[in-house]
Amino acid sequence: MTPPSRVLLLTRDGCHLCVEAESAVRRTCEDMGVGWRVIDVDSDEHLRARFTDHVPVTFVDRELHGYWFVDEAALRAALGASAPQFTSADWNP
Repeated sequence: MTPPSRVLLLTRDGCHLCVEAESAVRRTCEDMGVGWRVIDVDSDEHLRARFTDHVPVTFVDRELHGYWFVDEAALRAALGASAPQFTSADWNP
């Protein structure tokens, strides 16, 4: 069973920073047993309008965590906090 997503990564096709961010998120979340998901910012008009110049964008537990790159140590620290009580279906950026 897949754990609920605590990390959301907004990316875009053809973005080299997004590829690097996805690797960092995957590595960190797998190491910590934390669920995560990725959404292409161009798949949603609202997301594209709000975040187009900021990808990749990382959210942890519904809170904006960072733009443009993933600091793995900071992501681990954020994920080390108690997990909130909601499912991944409960939120969107």
